[in-house]
Amino acid sequence: MEKDQTAPPAAPERKRNLLSVLGPGLVTGAADDDPSGIGTHSQVGAQFGYSLSWTFVLSFPLMVAIQMVAAEIGRVTGAGIARNLRRHYPRPLLHSMVGLLLVANIINLGADLSAMGAALQLLIGGNTGLYTLLFGIACVVLEIWLSYPRYASILKWTTLSLFTYIAVVMVAQVPWGEALTALVVPDVEWSAAYMTALVAILGTTISPYLFFWQAGQEIEEQHRRHAKPLCITPRQAGPELKRIRIDTLTGMAFSTLVSLAIVYATAATLHAHGIRDIETSAQAALALRPIAGDMAFALFALGIIGTGLLAVPVLAGSAAYAVTEMAGQAGSLDAKPLSAKLFYGTIAVTTLAGASLNVIGIDPVKALYWAAVVNGVLAVPLMAVMMLIVRNPRAMGRLTLGRRDSALGWAATGVMALATALFFAFQL
Repeated sequence: MEKDQTAPPAAPERKRNLLSVLGPGLVTGAADDDPSGIGTHSQVGAQFGYSLSWTFVLSFPLMVAIQMVAAEIGRVTGAGIARNLRRHYPRPLLHSMVGLLLVANIINLGADLSAMGAALQLLIGGNTGLYTLLFGIACVVLEIWLSYPRYASILKWTTLSLFTYIAVVMVAQVPWGEALTALVVPDVEWSAAYMTALVAILGTTISPYLFFWQAGQEIEEQHRRHAKPLCITPRQAGPELKRIRIDTLTGMAFSTLVSLAIVYATAATLHAHGIRDIETSAQAALALRPIAGDMAFALFALGIIGTGLLAVPVLAGSAAYAVTEMAGQAGSLDAKPLSAKLFYGTIAVTTLAGASLNVIGIDPVKALYWAAVVNGVLAVPLMAVMMLIVRNPRAMGRLTLGRRDSALGWAATGVMALATALFFAFQL
């Protein structure tokens, strides 16, 4: 008997449709918890316990707002952030922002790949430098040779690796009363160390490379579905903007929960046992072993590798989108390698440059300080320009951002500006 084509879809099909809504926002949110971010959150939990938990409640609506701005720029205009900068703003502004993004991304790539190599060395022994290089090569090969639909699917499923940190929390014996109270009752210390940690959390939560990536991924999805930019087809804006909102909310909520899980796990174990000085995610995994046991250690280390395999392509891909758009060329993960040489060349060069930092004697952990400086210099003006683009009728047509969302976007920009000012003030 033939299936009734008019019958309502079965429950599994509805679930599949719901999952299909998740994509660029989910991957972007998960990539926010990269190995260097895990190191930052581990340090915060080890040094301050639960007292900085409230910052994630503050940052969540702000990161949702600014990532939605990035996604809407890509979907509405059909062009990425760098291309919109090229179209509507002075070239020196475009060149300086893309240049700063490249510097910060290469340093971040070096730190993430180094953390992945160190995590694998902890698990199986061997040479950390060799593992770092091999991870870099593997990420480049996958990003260049796989088609966009297949690669996007792999990235989506890779986000499941972050559930390892939820598992670590389950075995960490967290005092939930204290931990949940810290979410809503700020325990502020007026010290340089506390303020630096506060700025570090905001800096790893609201990162420029995520803006370029999510905008670029919305364009990839548009091309995959053979759709037109929403500025040309505004009648389709309602369901598309709703999809973006659900996707972004889900991705940023996932990112925030995982970040909190890392802080809680290290607070309940390392901080509770007097271990306060953690610089890297691999150090956090190693320190967990005698306190929380082999299971927590292995899960933490495996999570570093899993999230690194997700974050490295996002860092390199965001740089590739920015460079090709700056040059006025087309770039896509679905393009053949020989037809998008600049795009894939940027992916290869930035990834391997990051992997080489350790080899040439540059400590990726110390280099992260400079990445934070560069990101701080870049984030605020970039966010301000994004807010100008999304309110510009020449770019967005009739779909300029509404007042409520604009207020949230500008609030995120203001908070980031204050965080950057505090960072420089306390460093000086």
